[in-house]
Amino acid sequence: MKLIVVLLLAALPLYCYAGSGCPFVEKMVETTLNSNVSTAEYIDVLKRYINDERTELAVVEFKDCFLRQSKDILKHVMEMMETIYNSKLCYYF
Repeated sequence: MKLIVVLLLAALPLYCYAGSGCPFVEKMVETTLNSNVSTAEYIDVLKRYINDERTELAVVEFKDCFLRQSKDILKHVMEMMETIYNSKLCYYF
């Protein structure tokens, strides 16, 4: 099992090779920070990765946390993510 995890982590940068990072991760960050996306829509987007009730509850709490934030804070978080994507440390990924 550990070998599979190591291989997946090694393959992820190759899969996500793009200018600013992995398109899937970027889409999920954008969906998470978008206050127009409801919790139900968010769960629908992630349902393929939700295996049980605990995971679904965690996803609901995570999205609700962002829904309670002001638009200004969400804007700053998105700017932070863009800075991370464009940082020198992420350049090779």
